[in-house]
Amino acid sequence: MAESVELPGRLAILPFRNKVLLPGAFIRIRCTSQSSVKLVEQELWQREEKGLIGILPVQDAAETTSMDSMLSQGVGSESGERSSNVQVSTSDAHKVDGKNPSEVIHWHNRGVAARALHLSRGVEKPSGRVTYIVVLEGLCRFNIEELNTRGPYCTAKISPLEMTKSEMEQVEQDPDFVTLSRQFKAVAMELISILEQKQKTGGRIKVLLETLPFHKLADIFVASFEISFEEQLCMLDSVDPKVRLSKATELVDRHLQSIRVAEKITQKVEGQLSKSQKEYLLRQQMRAIKEELGDNDDDEDDLASLERKMQNAGMPSNIWKHAQRELRRLKKMQPQQPGYNSSRVYLELLADLPWQKASEEQELDLKAAKDHLDCDHYGLVKIKQRIIEYLAVRKLKPDARGPVLCFVGPPGVGKTSLASSIAAALGRKFIRISLGGVKDEADIRGHRRTYIGSMPGRLIDGLKRVGVCNPVMLLDEIDKTGSDVRGDPASALLEVLDPEQNKSFNDQLYSYLNVPFDLSKVIFVATANRMQPIPPPLLDRMEVIELPGYTAEEKLRIAMQHLIPRVLDQHGLSSAFLQIPEDMVKLVIQRYTREAGVRNLERNLAALARAAAVRVAEREQVVSVSKDVHKITSPLLDNRLAEGAEMEMEIIPMGVNNHEISNAFRIASPLVVDEAMLEKILGPPRFDDQEAADRVATPGVSVGLVWTAFGGEVQFVEATSVVGNGELHLTGQLGDVIKESAQIALTWVRARVADLKLAAAEETDLLQGKDIHIHFPAGAVPKDGPSAGVTLVTALVSLFSQKNVRADTAMTGEMTLRGLVLPVGGVKDKVLAAHRYGIKRIILPERNLKDLVEVPADVLSSLEILVAKRMEDVLEHAFDGGCPWRQHQHSKL
Repeated sequence: MAESVELPGRLAILPFRNKVLLPGAFIRIRCTSQSSVKLVEQELWQREEKGLIGILPVQDAAETTSMDSMLSQGVGSESGERSSNVQVSTSDAHKVDGKNPSEVIHWHNRGVAARALHLSRGVEKPSGRVTYIVVLEGLCRFNIEELNTRGPYCTAKISPLEMTKSEMEQVEQDPDFVTLSRQFKAVAMELISILEQKQKTGGRIKVLLETLPFHKLADIFVASFEISFEEQLCMLDSVDPKVRLSKATELVDRHLQSIRVAEKITQKVEGQLSKSQKEYLLRQQMRAIKEELGDNDDDEDDLASLERKMQNAGMPSNIWKHAQRELRRLKKMQPQQPGYNSSRVYLELLADLPWQKASEEQELDLKAAKDHLDCDHYGLVKIKQRIIEYLAVRKLKPDARGPVLCFVGPPGVGKTSLASSIAAALGRKFIRISLGGVKDEADIRGHRRTYIGSMPGRLIDGLKRVGVCNPVMLLDEIDKTGSDVRGDPASALLEVLDPEQNKSFNDQLYSYLNVPFDLSKVIFVATANRMQPIPPPLLDRMEVIELPGYTAEEKLRIAMQHLIPRVLDQHGLSSAFLQIPEDMVKLVIQRYTREAGVRNLERNLAALARAAAVRVAEREQVVSVSKDVHKITSPLLDNRLAEGAEMEMEIIPMGVNNHEISNAFRIASPLVVDEAMLEKILGPPRFDDQEAADRVATPGVSVGLVWTAFGGEVQFVEATSVVGNGELHLTGQLGDVIKESAQIALTWVRARVADLKLAAAEETDLLQGKDIHIHFPAGAVPKDGPSAGVTLVTALVSLFSQKNVRADTAMTGEMTLRGLVLPVGGVKDKVLAAHRYGIKRIILPERNLKDLVEVPADVLSSLEILVAKRMEDVLEHAFDGGCPWRQHQHSKL
């Protein structure tokens, strides 16, 4: 390096963002922007070795505030002047790095003159853009007198800051400078000695230490360290050699101390190698030997990681001993042996199970839980109240063995989402186990591990997936489990759902796990469509909560508050594109859905949303770039500063007017659903209020109420007589119970022919020369159950008396051979079904009046409930003008 450099009066300036080039240091940069390429071509490429440029640090205004205090502490020139910044507004022709025009860039008032040691020119393909790679060497400091930002690049009027040779000789005789030089040399020699031991690169540095002046060595040493931008600026501003040496000594000593601390920690760690670490090193050496011999096997490493995983699983002591025995057995086996993989998978399951890991429950807030339930579910007042009671008990006694709740109801009424809400209120994880179609007991307990393809039961596998031992586990469709030669899954569930037994869920014969697992912390919730298929012992372990279905008003509220927003979101729409008024939702409920739940209602709303999506997609407009996006022309687009060792200057800031673009895609007006649109999209109405009147227009037809897995339904019963031999024919895919009810009904009617005046006086048998045919329409649907007796009798009496049953009246109830009307189940579902169907009068057994408490008040207010104790009461209410035999008596009078 030359002792002195003769600087010109003006220099071309290349700004560095957050980077400082110190004298004696080297840096490699890549210039790609138009301004930087012109600077290199005119100042360096054309002048060859004579070219000099100035490197000036710049900084954003946001970053300058944190530095001002450090830069103003007097780290200045020999005359004691303070360092300051030159603020250049970016409204000038040249901006730095494409920043926002409203920002202010701070140019430092001191820089370093640099010359190029290496230049290489390149052309990027396919754009043809010229780029330069430049290696620069820092020479000496200078001060900015005047900065000019006009022209293709920045230039500045400068004044040199380096001392003359005579001034430097005078400073070198200063005792303070001599003392600082000795301190710096001692610290530098110690650092070089450490580097020689570690990197074997200290020889060249020693030569520099013996030949170069100390004030120049200070810049070179500091430039090789990882220090902050603020410290680099302080070093650049240290014009006084004594200040520079003091600052460099401090930085070198700090770097030396960090190396010493790192060595001390390394020695301490190496000196504390435990037995396990030594074994690990030996195993690593053995692995390397096997690799050289070509006998590499990673199974040992996998088994070691498996063992560590098992140690961290938190198994109980007895299970840990069992797992250790299995692991020792596995280590003695070869991977090719039968049973190796099954044993390994078994141990991985033991390691993955959450033996002690539990989700931390948040403190129960009953009001928040109630608000959450009200937000997610409309109606279901009693069910939500029962859940709140359940949560209140959990709050008072967290370890309480609460009952297993079983939600029973038709599809689409919210059984699964209620279980999810319980998990959210408790702050526990939620896992759903589907039991529909399960016929193998091993699906619950797990298969024997001796079988090929054996696997754990669904419960244990669910706990592994959820990762905690106290989730809320939903046993979905518990009524759809079956039994065959492979066992009875319902019997295995008896142990699962019994708090006294599931503390150690295990079965030595069939269990894949083969060790007890505590299920008492799991909160079980079950769902079912019907109670009848559930075995009584299993049903006894659960508290049944029935969800009968929704009224038309409840469906309307659910649709407006929950279904429509969800359907719009699923189809990428909003109320600005599609609006479904309440009146149209009512028509969908009345004409297209008569289910207990709301799934078909949601499907119909989704059909409307799909039609609206097609309309919106067809009206999308493409924004014209030539009209709406204006080209931005400014030299601001050409500048970008270097970060690190490269200068990339290609970022072009461009604002996007989101408001204009959104307006381009907005349709002219929202699509409002009307009645004509309903019929066009959903088709003709599926249901109307005239169906009952049309079907009961002839004698021999009555209207009954039945219960199905999908909720209550209206069932028509048709009877007719033909010439025959007095036989009874039944059609409609009927079960044994309903066939017996038909036989009882016919016998009761035949026994009361005279009382009911159903035949002439000379006729003694209604069936003489006749066959009776009773048909239940919708023959593809299986029908059975003890609730069609009164409906069958009414149809037969209507047939023989040739009187029509009232079309607005439906009935339910079973009867004895003596004519007593017996109570039936599913009253709430049946009443709701009648309400959906438009029935106005319902005949119920007298002993079923207590079940009407569960029926919503608005439904009861729209119905006339008629009670019957005997069959004669049913006939009195079913016909216009009363029972047919009384009509005969009145006509004789």
